[in-house]
Amino acid sequence: MRKILFLLSVFSASISMAQDLPSNPEPGKCYVRCTTPDVYVNETVTITLKPAYSVLKTVPATFKTVTESVEIKAAGKKLTVVPEKWGTETISYTSKQGGNTLSISPASFTTGSETIEIKPAYAQWELGAAAPDCSSGNPDDCRYWCYKGYPAEFTTVSTTLLSSPASVSKTPIGSKDASYTRRILLEPAKVIEEIIPAEYKNITKTVLDKDAYTVEETIPAVTKTVSKEVLKEKGGLTSWKEVECSLVEYQALPINWNLGSATLTTEAKSIIDNRLMPVLAQNPGVKVELASHTDVRGNAGSNQDLSERRAKAVADYLISKGVNSSLLVANGYGETKIKNRCKEGVTCTEREHAVNRRTEFRLINN
Repeated sequence: MRKILFLLSVFSASISMAQDLPSNPEPGKCYVRCTTPDVYVNETVTITLKPAYSVLKTVPATFKTVTESVEIKAAGKKLTVVPEKWGTETISYTSKQGGNTLSISPASFTTGSETIEIKPAYAQWELGAAAPDCSSGNPDDCRYWCYKGYPAEFTTVSTTLLSSPASVSKTPIGSKDASYTRRILLEPAKVIEEIIPAEYKNITKTVLDKDAYTVEETIPAVTKTVSKEVLKEKGGLTSWKEVECSLVEYQALPINWNLGSATLTTEAKSIIDNRLMPVLAQNPGVKVELASHTDVRGNAGSNQDLSERRAKAVADYLISKGVNSSLLVANGYGETKIKNRCKEGVTCTEREHAVNRRTEFRLINN
């Protein structure tokens, strides 16, 4: 990676020779070239390492022993005839019915009489005799009329009267009784039905519990998910940007890595958020180098690998926060850039060794 870092006050002669440097630089200021970065997106691709397939397994038939009761003689019937039962009964009856003899008493009479009015009483006017001192010569003179009554006239007739009417008197004639004997059915004949139960015997036999069958087991496909970066938008050179001169030099990220670990702790992520993220936000499009170092203790190869993994851990965290990966350069230097006297074979304190175990960043040109 070509890095062009400069101070205009120091390299004023070389600026005049360069064709792509800032056209109007100011003395004492620092510039970095800003590019429109290549925009990559992460895509996951699932690769089938082994396809899904089916495995058929046979399951043998299973049997079970059962005890079954079987009929060895069918049920039957026994019929018993019970004859009828007879008895006798005496029945009384009237052999001669009774009656009556009749005796007649004739009617008797007596003599009598009955008085009958043959002429009713009446009254009439009658002309009386002339008065003896009547001086008239007419015989009809000096006579008076009288209303004279006459009594009724009766006659008596002899009669015969009924003294007692004719009557009949009854004299009873006694009846005669007799009896006879007859046979009667006391209980009719019947048939008694007796059930003779069937006879059974227990037998033991082996029966099919479940027939043999196959079980299909689907073995799922073996896949692997691979993450890859795909270029979404091609970037290019755009302009020069003035930056703080201190940022083109290595700046410390005071991350306290656990011994032998390249895993960011919560505290380490907080340091990146507060120290590095604001710098990236203020300098959009500027590329950043992430550098990680170790001390000289231990194997040089292991130290190199550990420093590269730690630098990559910081880069991966920034990418997860939305930083474009094309703007990040992660470098591990192992024990190659010792800052003090603590080189191989030199006895140093733990504090002196700690100076060399560091992670740094700086703004760089493309």
